[in-house]
Amino acid sequence: MRRIIDKKMLARCRIRGKRIIRSRLSVLMSVFLITGGILALRLTYVQGVSHNRYMEMGKNQIEETQILYSPRGTIYDRNGNKLAFSVQLKSLYADPKMMEISPQQAAKLFAPVLKVPEADLVKKFSKDTHFVWLERVMDPEDCKAAEQLIDQHHLKGFGFIDESRRYYPNDEMLVNVLGFVGRDDKGLDGLEMSLDKEIRGSKDKQILITDIRGVPILRSSMAPYMAPKGKSVYLTIDQNIQYFAERALDRAMGTTQAQSGLIIVMDPKTGAILAMASRPTYDPNNFNKAEPAQFRNKAVVDIYEPGSTFKPIVAATALSAGTYDTTRVWHDPGAIWANGHAVRNWDKQSYGDVRLVDILKFSINTGFAHIGLLTGGETLTSYAKAFGFGKPTGIELPGEGAGILFNPKKMRPLDVATMSIGQSIAVTPLQMVQAYSALANDGKMVKPHLMSSIKNADGTDYYVAKPQIVSNPVDKKVADQVKDMMEKEISEGGGLKAQVPGYHMGGKTGTAQKLDTVHGGYLPNQYIASFCGFGPVEDPKAICLVVLDSPRGTYYGGQIAAPVFSEAMGQIMRYLGVPTYEDKAIHAVPVTEPAREMPELPSPNADTVVLPGFYGWSIRDTGAWLNKAGLRFRPEGSGFAISQSPGPGSTVKRGETVTVTFKGH
Repeated sequence: MRRIIDKKMLARCRIRGKRIIRSRLSVLMSVFLITGGILALRLTYVQGVSHNRYMEMGKNQIEETQILYSPRGTIYDRNGNKLAFSVQLKSLYADPKMMEISPQQAAKLFAPVLKVPEADLVKKFSKDTHFVWLERVMDPEDCKAAEQLIDQHHLKGFGFIDESRRYYPNDEMLVNVLGFVGRDDKGLDGLEMSLDKEIRGSKDKQILITDIRGVPILRSSMAPYMAPKGKSVYLTIDQNIQYFAERALDRAMGTTQAQSGLIIVMDPKTGAILAMASRPTYDPNNFNKAEPAQFRNKAVVDIYEPGSTFKPIVAATALSAGTYDTTRVWHDPGAIWANGHAVRNWDKQSYGDVRLVDILKFSINTGFAHIGLLTGGETLTSYAKAFGFGKPTGIELPGEGAGILFNPKKMRPLDVATMSIGQSIAVTPLQMVQAYSALANDGKMVKPHLMSSIKNADGTDYYVAKPQIVSNPVDKKVADQVKDMMEKEISEGGGLKAQVPGYHMGGKTGTAQKLDTVHGGYLPNQYIASFCGFGPVEDPKAICLVVLDSPRGTYYGGQIAAPVFSEAMGQIMRYLGVPTYEDKAIHAVPVTEPAREMPELPSPNADTVVLPGFYGWSIRDTGAWLNKAGLRFRPEGSGFAISQSPGPGSTVKRGETVTVTFKGH
């Protein structure tokens, strides 16, 4: 009986044990299922909902971002001298919400470094913002002082951003052509604005893959540490010719006390602008201190009545159209009437029997009014357009003017007569220079241009300018006839003060009343004096236009503008190595001269230059050596070098000016 009971109890225990095991297995399975479900849900959340966040976290552990800054391209003159270049500097900012000191405390610390009133800084530090500029493109000394201040006081909420700053090493020289660059590296005027797309700097973000220590790995180990350099621009401007032109203009501005002035020098065969300057001017390194009127490049923007400088164009038109010739003798009555108005000469006199050469040489108004009426308004206007008047030249500068011409179908005889003496029409100075290129260049008119080339960072050409003939308004015979008459203007007529010793020059004086652009008509007692010419007439190398606006006292172009032409062109001819007619006579029989052994040039990386002795050197050799050495050249006189300043053996910094005096033939 007991045995039966024990068997039953054992069976029950076994059943209970199995139940307990099954129960525990069920619990354990439930735990596994719940845990697995939770893990599955978490995995779904991580992989689906929060995928991007965790990917970013992973990247932050193995990736590093660096900003590569590419500076704005450098602008050079035709000889490789720097006219404008950029450097990378730091700008200081603050995050007022991250600052751990009060605005008053921060202002007290930074005011001496930034050189601004504490009150101004308190206003900035009190703003409800995460970002405020404290100073843009800081000088290196100020930046270093600010960095030390932040480190010394363990300041939070302050930082630096790399930015580009533009420098113009020649200060005011060529500024109205170059323009300037704003705080955000954007060109705001002149070539800086025209070429902004080609030479503007860039800011590129680069992602590096790194190891746990932040060292670039894989392809990132080959990543550049500097941004690629941008394009560089080479101009047709010659820094030395620019200096000669600006010096001559500044002297005239001082002696005449003119309200404004300009000068342009151009190669008549290629259209290359060698120099261009306007006055008043400003310092591009501190352009924010300039007045708006100082920004105007008068050479391309302003329009004016050309006066008598337009008369060679009328003479060429009449000869080309066959309405006049060089042999005709005309008796000057002292007045030409048109629509009830008399056109008279400047001195109210009659010049008697005159030929075309006399009419041009003595700038006889009545003679040109007579020629214009014979030629007719439609023909005059048609040729004026062929000479480039009435439309922009297309030079690479912003804001170029088009000028004003008559509608030929509506011209009265009085309009024809006044146009023939350079009145009642308006031109830009650059148009006048372009038109004279046709007279100097066998009738072929070239397009003015400032760009010589744009080069890629590796030195290859991105763009190369080519001389462009835009019109052929007259043939060579007519151009030569007018050119000979213009030489007589300087050697025998009203342009005597434009003479350049040793050279035959051709040109024309101009004096015109100043237009009243507000009320119409003319401004009382205000004149524009000008002179435009070229030389040497046998083979012209340069055209030069001088315009002086509203001079005090004497206002005739032959008296105050012609001497500027003489001074500038004399220096330019000698600098270009153009032989005088005396030199040509002396060297009519070829003579072989021993080649000069030139001193070794300094290293391109050297900051200083040791000057050799230039005694006995020609202007051309001296200028060539100094240009290659990165120095500015100021020649005095002509012939061969007899003295110099600084003297031989002196050490000078690149960019400084060396004055050399020349004498003899």
